[in-house]
Amino acid sequence: MTTGGHRRAPRRIRLRALAALPAFIIAVSACGPASADGAADREDLRARLLAVTEQSGAEVGLYYRSLSDGGDSVLINPDLRMHAASTMKVPVMMRLVLDAQEGVRSLDAPVRVTNTFSSIVDGSPFEMTGGADSDSTLYARLGTEMPVRDLIDPMITWSSNLATNILIELADPARINRMLRDMGADSMEVLRGVEDIKAFRAGLSNTTTARDLGSVMGAVAESDVFTPESRATMIEILERQHFRGAIPAGVPPGTSVGNKTGWINGIQHDAAIVFPERAPPYVLVVMVRGHPAEDQGEGMAADLSRIVWEHHAGG
Repeated sequence: MTTGGHRRAPRRIRLRALAALPAFIIAVSACGPASADGAADREDLRARLLAVTEQSGAEVGLYYRSLSDGGDSVLINPDLRMHAASTMKVPVMMRLVLDAQEGVRSLDAPVRVTNTFSSIVDGSPFEMTGGADSDSTLYARLGTEMPVRDLIDPMITWSSNLATNILIELADPARINRMLRDMGADSMEVLRGVEDIKAFRAGLSNTTTARDLGSVMGAVAESDVFTPESRATMIEILERQHFRGAIPAGVPPGTSVGNKTGWINGIQHDAAIVFPERAPPYVLVVMVRGHPAEDQGEGMAADLSRIVWEHHAGG
C-alpha cells in the first residue's frame, strides 16, 4: 500500500490553531488559488475530477469543501447512498468524546473487553474471532478492562472491529443518529456494529452519502458543539491513521491529514480533513463502489486527492 506522510503538530499548537480556526479562515479566504475566480475555478476542478471518475467505471461520490466558506465547494454525486463501511466509526468516536465533554462518561472510564455481542435483528449472540478484523491485537485483552480512549484509538487508527462493537454499545446508535442530525448529517444511518451477519442479511447496514460524511468531518474540524480541546483530541486520533493509501497519498509529504477509511467487498471510502500550511483547511470525501481494480479504487482516490490539492493549495 502506498502511503502519504504527515506531520502532527504539538498538542498545544493544535489547540491554539483549532480555537482560532474561524479567524484564520476569514484571513485567508480572500487570497490564494482556491478562491481566485470563484465559480469558474470550481467548475474547472469539477471537470478535472469528473474526467477521472467517469473513466473509472465505478460509482463515485465526492465532497470537497474548503473551510474558508460555509458552502459546498465541489460535489459529485453527493447524495449517492452507499454502505458506510468503517467510516461509521467516526460518529462513534464523536459521540463518546461529546459524552466526555458533557460529563456523561470520562474517556478514562474502564470498559470490559469482550468479543460476544447481540444481533440487532433478534438479540441472539454472535462472537468475533478476529479473522476478519484489521487489528487482531485487542483479542489478547479479552476479559480485561481498558479505558474508553484506549479503545477509540485502535477503532480509528487500525479500524478495529472489536473495539467498535464494544464502544458502539456505550455510544448507542439512536444517540449517535440524533447527534448526526444536529450536526447536519441529515441521513447518515448508524444502526449497528460490525460482523452482525443476521443484520447484514436482513438489509440492516450502516449507510451514508458523501455529503453526510463531509458534514461529519467538517463537524470534527469546526463544530461549536465541541470544545477546542475535544476537536483537538479527535483530530490527533485521525492524524494517527495507519491506512494512508487514498486521500493522504495525494498530498505532499509532511502535510497534516486526519482521515478514516472504510472498505468491504466492492467498496472503498476515505474521508479526511487536510491541513495545508499556506491555505485554509479543507474536507475531502471520496466514496467508491464497484471499481474494477484490485484495490477497489484506492489509487483513484489518491489521484482525486492530488487534483483537489493542486486546486486548493496551488500545487
